[in-house]
Amino acid sequence: MNRQIPELYGSMIFSDKVMRKKLPKDMYKALRKTIENGTHLELDVANSVAVAMKEWAVENGATHYTHWFQPMTGFTAEKHDSFISPSGDGEVIMDFSGKELVKGEPDASSFPSGGLRATFEARGYTAWDPTSPAFIKDGTLYIPTAFCSYSGEALDKKTPLLRSMEALSSEAVKMLKLLGNKTVTRVSTTIGPEQEYFLVDKELYRQRKDLIFCGRTLFGASAPKGQEMEDHYFGALKPKVSAYMHDLDVELWKLGIPAKTKHNEVAPAQHELAPVFDTANVAVDHNQLTMEIMKKVAEKHNLVCLLHEKPFEGINGSGKHNNWSLITNDGVNLLDPGRTPAQNIQFLVFLMAVIKAVDDYADLMRISASSAGNDHRLGGNEAPPAIVSIFLGDELTAVLHSIENDMYFGKQEKVQLDIGAHVLPHFVKDSTDRNRTSPFAFTGNKFEFRMLGSSASVATPNIVLNTAVAEALAQFYQELEGTKPEDMEHAVHELLKRAIRKHKKIIFNGNGYSEEWVKEAESRGLYNLISTPDCLPQFIVEKNVDLFTKHHIFTKDEIFSRYEILLENYVKTILIEARTLLEMLTKDFLPAVSAFAGQTAKNAASKKAFLPTLSMPAEEALVTKLTKTYTDLTDGLTQLADLVREAESIDDMQKEAEFCHTQILSRMEALRLTANAAETLIPDTLLPYPTYDQLLFSL
Repeated sequence: MNRQIPELYGSMIFSDKVMRKKLPKDMYKALRKTIENGTHLELDVANSVAVAMKEWAVENGATHYTHWFQPMTGFTAEKHDSFISPSGDGEVIMDFSGKELVKGEPDASSFPSGGLRATFEARGYTAWDPTSPAFIKDGTLYIPTAFCSYSGEALDKKTPLLRSMEALSSEAVKMLKLLGNKTVTRVSTTIGPEQEYFLVDKELYRQRKDLIFCGRTLFGASAPKGQEMEDHYFGALKPKVSAYMHDLDVELWKLGIPAKTKHNEVAPAQHELAPVFDTANVAVDHNQLTMEIMKKVAEKHNLVCLLHEKPFEGINGSGKHNNWSLITNDGVNLLDPGRTPAQNIQFLVFLMAVIKAVDDYADLMRISASSAGNDHRLGGNEAPPAIVSIFLGDELTAVLHSIENDMYFGKQEKVQLDIGAHVLPHFVKDSTDRNRTSPFAFTGNKFEFRMLGSSASVATPNIVLNTAVAEALAQFYQELEGTKPEDMEHAVHELLKRAIRKHKKIIFNGNGYSEEWVKEAESRGLYNLISTPDCLPQFIVEKNVDLFTKHHIFTKDEIFSRYEILLENYVKTILIEARTLLEMLTKDFLPAVSAFAGQTAKNAASKKAFLPTLSMPAEEALVTKLTKTYTDLTDGLTQLADLVREAESIDDMQKEAEFCHTQILSRMEALRLTANAAETLIPDTLLPYPTYDQLLFSL
């Protein structure tokens, strides 16, 4: 198998190697020019690519093609068409044209549009994205595409991501040239999204309506053992999990997805996969594919992959760490401090641009990680708090302090660690520690945005980050423009001083979980947007609308449509969860409570009849407790049903979202606690669903 991996890797993608082999030289060069420089793709080139792509796909067993796109559902979408074309003599030929390659027509009104499209306005278009390679999956050629309406509004996540990448590249190149770099022509954002997930037994999963409909358990008593022994993290892989991970790697490698690291995460039944860095657009496509393939491979192993941010109460939930950096077309990482004065200046300018961007648009960063599922996770032991801050580490913080105060910062020697055992090798200590409580941490030559939820698309945080950094660089450029070369070093120094003084409030290297930090963050004037309904109004405030429209990422209508979609998704999620809880407790759990109470009372009565003088305070207390639980749950369910009806009658979507958060979720939590307490009294044989100990420890 090891010898086959290089041959296996990327075997199902229309790669550069395949293009060189299949395309005429002039057509290959024209396509590469489009991919590398963003130039317009001519129809004759598209026709040539289409023929080559179809031939390659058919050779590899494909019978259909689909334009694969990412609507604002958070998932991917596809409509499959066969390559067959009637030849007029009762036969068919396999055909695929440049027009079919570059454009498709799905129904735009059937996807979320936030009011951009009425039901009768159905026409929409998908447009080929040549910067992300086509691939074959399940006998179909998948063509990554953007998705827009008939009138040109972006209805997807890829289009604004590509726009944000162009905006950042443009501003970064201008800044680099101003600083003396005359060779750079393009700057790319690269990301490496780490993906956390849970694996549970398929048969057990099928017995839980909450997992099926909501992706998370709405109630359930904690298992006797959770993660408190800290024995699962990086522990030995169980055979069934190891077999799953092996097959997952193989399927991902076929599609050119550079799956690199796999391990057990902190919670029981929780795991993580991390890829090698790639260009943001490709990495986003890869992560969407990864989530889909995780679920498919799990099915083959009689498992279910859970991507919800908090599938189980009382243990860690799942996130997605977005590792972000900037790379020039000649391979220089702009977030690498470098070894020369010129490289140091370049690094500090881009570092401060990121710090400024996150400070100015911390509300948008928080919005980019907001969802009903992630609200359960942020601020917990495994996730950063809802307050956005930046961790730089002591050394970089000291560098900025010295610049701000015109102090000399001496060269820091790398510290060699001696860990006490002579047989072990010495190694050099990193310049920064890691801070798992920080939402946005510098980790050597990149920033790690840790707030994102495990089920989310990584497109949104990268759209926000790219655009905010582009704006920071544009403002820096405006301040430095016209400076003479001999004065540039001093001008940059003064710019950095001003930026540090204004934006250092976002830098925090301490414990983000502490109550003291919440108070300190408030005194610094930082946002503390606890829930999704708290966040979303910030999306449409003037400064954020101005940011996106200035850099042509969204039109004003596209911004407001996304605000409406995010609100609607939140409300729908909470109401689905509430209805599921109503059904599970009413139809499944209350009968179990009643049955056990009746059984206990009957047993007590039988004993009493046999021995009238027998005292049974324990049985009587249990029956009383179960009866009270039944009454409390019944009353609570009535209240929850009333709240659901009230929510559905609210016309204002923002107010409905706030009502769902403050009223419905609190009532659901009260029901959860009551049901959990009762579950500990009822034998497993009478419970209508698998318990936490079965779900988390069955593998």
